[in-house]
Formats: sequence, structure tokens, C-alpha cells
Amino acid sequence: MAANSIGKEFVITCFGESHGKCVGVVVDGCPAGLPLSENDVQKELDKRIPSNLEIVSGRIEKDKVEILSGIFEGHTTGAPICMLVWNKEIEPSDYEEIRNKPRPGHADYVAKIRYGGFNDYRGGGRFSGRITVAFLMAGAIAKKLLSFFGIEVLAYAKAIGGIEVKKTPSTEEIRERTYLSPVRCPDLEVSKMMEESIIRAKKDGDSLGGIIECIALNVPAGIGDPIFDALDADIAKILFTIPAVKGVEFGAGFKTAKMKGSENNDPYTIVNDKIVTTTNNAGGIIGGISTGMPIVVRVAIKPTPSILKEQKTVDLSEMKETSIRIRGRHDPCIVPKAVPIVESAVAIVIADHMIRAGVIPKVIKRGAD
Repeated sequence: MAANSIGKEFVITCFGESHGKCVGVVVDGCPAGLPLSENDVQKELDKRIPSNLEIVSGRIEKDKVEILSGIFEGHTTGAPICMLVWNKEIEPSDYEEIRNKPRPGHADYVAKIRYGGFNDYRGGGRFSGRITVAFLMAGAIAKKLLSFFGIEVLAYAKAIGGIEVKKTPSTEEIRERTYLSPVRCPDLEVSKMMEESIIRAKKDGDSLGGIIECIALNVPAGIGDPIFDALDADIAKILFTIPAVKGVEFGAGFKTAKMKGSENNDPYTIVNDKIVTTTNNAGGIIGGISTGMPIVVRVAIKPTPSILKEQKTVDLSEMKETSIRIRGRHDPCIVPKAVPIVESAVAIVIADHMIRAGVIPKVIKRGAD
């Protein structure tokens, strides 16, 4: 399979560059009969830009989705669904002076080497966070599909710049408050501190990173195909395709390295004739297969590499050391924009595995809408 595609039954192929004509995605394998409209997709796209414009890039794309194929009379047909948004707020001239001066923390240098200098370097081209708009469009379909089978995927900002939510919010708090917060944090008191921290970093010409936690509810037990198509392995893979992600953990994650077996193991019990565990250190996945408990995954988001401070680099055209000041429009913190991206990415993988397992049929029965 080509490197720009992921999935086996619910397959997405994304295309476009940061400063190219458009960014889009083709979703192949979505069951026929799913009620779907451009409005369903637009609602997910609208989650990307927080309300406080002080904490985001000056590049505000009013992404208006266009569905080109795969929908007829308000339902999916079973054919490939092609969707795109047009890039309008582009300023390629911002990148001319750094054409041969790779920006620290970006993929400029490795992309130039890998593609022999033919890569689109403007705004990072194919390596820009802009390409994750395709994840949102595909994720809107995955989330709608999963909702018909009682599955919900929620994410929120758990930490930004060292400021962290100490008490895990309830599902209702995540569902109702996350997108009321400019930084996508359901603890509104912590949200304000995060917001202020981002603004301070921006004034200093710097940036911040953070942690996003994602929870998938009501995924049935038995989903996943070990060894190399394990559910957690596939989720981790798609999460690592988000350009800013540098770490992924499930359940207790790295804390398990400090725990004893008696502390880490999740004891089984029966509640309302259903097998559950009394704890969820495994994060809802064991042996690459879902346990029926909530899937809990966290991602570490690096600080935005494009900062106003002067940084050291090299001039590839002259092969000498130099320094660089990055111009253009950049987010002082990527976390708020990345929250809905993480939701979409996890939903895409779960939808794919649910179809693989035969839990989601190839045709949705009429009356589901």
C-alpha cells in the first residue's frame, strides 16, 4: 500500500500540501447506506480553530468542505468518498529566503534529501500540520459510522507547557466542556492558566507543547488483529503520522515501569452480566485486542518548531553555518488544534477494525438515520 494511505477495510488516502491548491482525502470502504452530508464533515472541521485567535496562527483558513463523490441522496453509496478544502490563505513568499536553510525542528532537511530537492518546501509542504485537515474529514465519517454502533471518541488537552489537569474529568465534562475552552481543556480553571501560558510564550517569541488524552467508549471486546495489525499498534501508527506527535502511551503507560504486577494487573469481575475489569491500567487493550473497557491513549505534542527567536542552521547552497529567523504565521502551541485531529485519528482506526471484525456490516440498513 502507498505511504499516503492507511487502513485495510476503511482505507483513507490523503493528498495536498500546505501551500498547494488544496488538501483532501479519499475514503474507500465506508459501508453503503450511512446518512452523511457536508454539514456532518463541516462540524468537525470547525472544531480545528479555537475561539481565542491570540493562541493560534495568523493563518486562518475558512475551510469549507466539498464532497466530490461517494454520496447520493444523502447516503454513502459504498463508492470512494472524495473530499477537499481549498487553500486560500497562502503566502509562499514567506519561505523563499529559507529555501536552502532548513528550519530546526522541521522536516525541511530530511525532505530535501529524501526527494532530491523536488519537494514542496513552502510551509513544510507535505510535512505541515495543514495536511491533518484530511484526518478531520475522514474522521467525521468514521465518527458518524461508529455512533450508529454506540461508540464515541473524545479527546481533550490534559497538559500544556507543564500546566496539567490533575483530576481526570468525567466523560460528561469532556463531552460538554472541551470545545467551550479555547485550549480544548474541560477544566475551565486550568484552561485559563493554559491560555495565559501560551500567550506569554508567544510574546517571548517561543512556543509550548503538551499532552492530549483520548478516550474511546463502548468499543466491544475482541477487536484487533495481532500480531502486526494489533489495535493499539495501528492506533499508535496513525497517531505518529500527526506531525507534532513524539510519544504515545496507553492506559497507565510509562507508569507501569514503576509498578508491581499486583498493582498493574486489571482484575476481572462481573457487572450486570458483563465481564469488566476493576481497573484499566491496560487502557482497554491487551494483546492487541480490545477488552471492552474504555480505550485510553495519550499523546505527547512537541512545541511548535517555528518560533521567532534566532536559531542556528546551515546554508545548504553554500555549505556553511548560519542563523535563521523564521517569518510567516505559526501557532505558539499546536495542542488546541490537535485535539480534534487525535479524536479523528483514533476513530478512523477503530472504524477500520470494526469493519474487519465484521461488527460493522458493509451495508447500513435503512432506518438507521
